[in-house]
Amino acid sequence: MKNENIIELKNISISFGEQTVLDSLNLYIRDGEFVTLLGPSGCGKTTTLRIIGGFEEPDSGDVLFNGSRINNVPSYKRQVNTIFQRYALFPHLNVYENIAFGMRVKKMKEKDIKEKVNEMLKLVNLEGLQKRKIDTLSGGQQQRVAIARALANEPKVLLLDEPLAALDLKLRKDMQNELKKIQKSLGITFIFVTHDQEEALTMSDTVVVMDAGKIQQIGTPKDIYNEPKNAFVADFIGESNILDGVMKEDFVAEFSGATFKCLDSGFNKNEAVDVVVRPEDVDIVSEDKGMLKGVVTSVTFLGVHYEIIVDIGGFKWMIQTTDEAFEGDTVGLYIEPDAIHIMKKSEYSGLYGDYSSYSEEHDRLSDTEPIEEEKNEESFNW
Repeated sequence: MKNENIIELKNISISFGEQTVLDSLNLYIRDGEFVTLLGPSGCGKTTTLRIIGGFEEPDSGDVLFNGSRINNVPSYKRQVNTIFQRYALFPHLNVYENIAFGMRVKKMKEKDIKEKVNEMLKLVNLEGLQKRKIDTLSGGQQQRVAIARALANEPKVLLLDEPLAALDLKLRKDMQNELKKIQKSLGITFIFVTHDQEEALTMSDTVVVMDAGKIQQIGTPKDIYNEPKNAFVADFIGESNILDGVMKEDFVAEFSGATFKCLDSGFNKNEAVDVVVRPEDVDIVSEDKGMLKGVVTSVTFLGVHYEIIVDIGGFKWMIQTTDEAFEGDTVGLYIEPDAIHIMKKSEYSGLYGDYSSYSEEHDRLSDTEPIEEEKNEESFNW
């Protein structure tokens, strides 16, 4: 039955040497859900995936599949298939035989194999390419073969470890749409690992944000973006202005030397808080109409909008707007109550916030992670 838990991770911990990679992690994944594990390199997301797939054994905790404990079940006996960053296709086999490989291992009838391969070719838009050699295919086509091969074995859960990382930007966007379409049409559970927040927001039913071996927040893409739980989540998911503030009372916050109406309540009176304002939610107005006033220090034209840095009392705000401004201008900022999000102070408070050292080039570079070699790539769930 859909929407029941198909995967449950209970109090999962694992260390490699002296490094704790996962720390008492609890996660429940529903049948038929597209779940993305999102976080920076080293946060534990791939290890979580490998534990679900049976490639790693946790030091403690339970892995449940449809309510049954599977800690000691080897990977090839789990109803799970994995697509790695490198697709591990067989170069000596053509497209047809790559997709058929797992079914041949299971000694399925040739008639059934042919029917399933043709079904998979149609599903991933590779009809007519069944006789092509793997090394003649583009990166996107190779990825489709890997998906078809994994799905041909009818897994209950498909694990995807940054499978789009090797593709160029346009192909990545195309494959994001394809993967979501395939998942919806089949109705099986996809668990996708990425450090790319755009991929997570675009494709997922549920996003699991991780850092330092712990889950920081679980929610829908909209929840994660609009209601981040702490400064780490706010900073990792898109751009954010994160400021020190004080909740004067319910629905009233003070920050940047001014008092603002907001939609948050339930904090102690005069409680110190973190305040998040997304760059696209700030309006640049004349200084006499602004709730805050500052000086423009940088303007970058990005086609759809301008990215403008405004210095207010030494704090550098980022504003994304279609309204043009110029370096050296004194401008006002206008912020609606629903643009202000209040968060409890956390271990991440003070680590993120303004754009004093912001560089578009540096931002792009920091979003790029090297593709790591996977362990146990030869262990497939045929």
